[in-house]
This record gives sequence, structure tokens and C-alpha cells, in this order.
Amino acid sequence: MGKRADKLILFDIDGTLLDHNHQVPSSAKAAVAALQAAGHTVALATGRSPFMLEQLRLELGLSSYVGFNGQYVVHEGEVIYMNPHATELLRELAAFAAERNHPLVHLDAEQMSCSQAYHPYVEQCMSSLRVEHPACDPLFYEGRAIYQTMLFCTQEQEEAYRSRFNNLHFVRWHSYSMDVLPAEGSKAAGIQRLMARTGFLPEDTIAFGDNYNDMEMFSYVGCGIAMGNAPEPVKSLAAYVTVEAHQDGIWRGLQWAGLI
Repeated sequence: MGKRADKLILFDIDGTLLDHNHQVPSSAKAAVAALQAAGHTVALATGRSPFMLEQLRLELGLSSYVGFNGQYVVHEGEVIYMNPHATELLRELAAFAAERNHPLVHLDAEQMSCSQAYHPYVEQCMSSLRVEHPACDPLFYEGRAIYQTMLFCTQEQEEAYRSRFNNLHFVRWHSYSMDVLPAEGSKAAGIQRLMARTGFLPEDTIAFGDNYNDMEMFSYVGCGIAMGNAPEPVKSLAAYVTVEAHQDGIWRGLQWAGLI
């Protein structure tokens, strides 16, 4: 079976679709519209939760996404995959983090809550996403479907968690924070579910990204395009490195791929 003429194009959000001012450049909006007009399938693939991507999804006219780094997948408005954390594991993680005074932010599909009323690491990381410091509820994860947890610690402190919790997957996205996923969780795992629903194969798929949580995605899809602001390990997995978002990186990457 040859490659399909139409493609599945996946976009990370922060640092990829959004520029330094957390805006979608006009060239990126035009690129998404051009892809849709040409009959391609466009979806988001992000570490963000559904409630943190809704405004952008509506702005771009998209109805499919891979959220929570692959733990929550929506196709044309229908939730097709959910992979929440085991509550007992979150209890163990919460106790381990509390001993070290490292805050956690737990997220379900509608909201999030922090284990501490205030912490400067949380404030700095959330402000980088243009999100306020979450309200405090240390037991928020009890009785809820938690798809992703943010752990706030330095890179020097993370090894203790990796050694203790080999049944969790830690992905650093900020110098002060890691996303915590179920052991087999990744954007690639969520993309597999979206492909199964849409009929696309990896070789039919192009993905744009800029951070460490995009590495497994780049390794899985047929063509990964890294933004100019991506770290070198991410760029090394890409078929092409475009420029940054504010420099028309999305448009220029799609031009290289021959899609616009």
C-alpha cells in the first residue's frame, strides 16, 4: 500500500503554534486553513489539558486532538481514548513529593489543583503558560480521573523520582517541572489511537514540535518537523528543522514538506 495523498498533520501548541507572546501568528493560521481546504486532517498533539486548549482549538477550527501527552484523545469532538493514572500510584507519589517539599499539580479533563497553596516553581511554570497558580487541594486526585500530574523540582532532584517510580513516565518540559504520565504514556501512544480511528499510518503523518515531550512523537511518525527553538536532542530526531513560530516557522515547514 502506497502513501496516502492526504496527510494527518499534528501540531504541538506551546512554542510551536504559539509564539513568544502566546499568540498564533497569522501565517500559522493561514497554513492550518490551507491544509484543511486541501483535504488534510489537522489535529493538536499537546501536553495541555482539554480545558487549556479549548480557546485555541476553536480559534483554529479544529475538532480533533491528542491531549495530556497522549492520555486523552478526541476525534471530531468524540472522546476515543482515556488513560488515567492509578489512584494508588498518585498517593505514593504525593507522599514522596511531600517529604521533599515538591509541589504537585493534578489535572483532570475539566480542572486542576495544586498540593500547596503557593510555590514559586509553580508560579513561574504556570505563568509561562499564561495560567494562574492553581487553587490548593492536596487530595484532588482522590475519586477523580487524573490524566496528568505536574511535578515541580529541579533537574538535579528528578533522579530520585525516576529511581523510585519506574511505573511512571516523567517528561521534563520546564527547568522546574516535569509532566508525570502512566508508564506507557506518550504523545506517540495517543497518536496511535487517533491513527486507528482515522486510518492514517505513520508514513502518512507529519508532526510539528519543539520540546522533549515531542521526541517519542518524532520517533513514531513518518516526518517530524522541529521548531527552531527546540533543544538539540529534539532537533536530532526531526526530518527537518524550521525556524521559530514568530518567523513563520509553521508555514515554512509545510512549504518544505510540499503541502502548501
